[in-house]
Amino acid sequence: MERVCFLLKVRKEKIPEYKQRHKDIWPEMLSALTAAGWHNYSLFLRDDGLLVGYCEVAGFEKALEDMKQYPVNEKWQASVAELFEGLSEGGADDNMMRLEQVFYHA
Repeated sequence: MERVCFLLKVRKEKIPEYKQRHKDIWPEMLSALTAAGWHNYSLFLRDDGLLVGYCEVAGFEKALEDMKQYPVNEKWQASVAELFEGLSEGGADDNMMRLEQVFYHA
């Protein structure tokens, strides 16, 4: 299992909406994440909008590609795109800045 950490930036003025969207996450989106092999998926948000994501997957690139087969993912990404700063082409899932793991202790 590969442990992955990534960064994104939520617009500061959109933080309350971002939090609410994740409290109300669509059941179909949760099902897609599970089916695509996303485990222990967590999001952490700093008060300036820095978003830190963590997940465990068999392979991160494959997990991202697998999510693209679910129409709910495209719909979700489109619905939250306006909440992020600095997205280039594509949605948040196409703009995750992956961090290098330099230490792990179980």
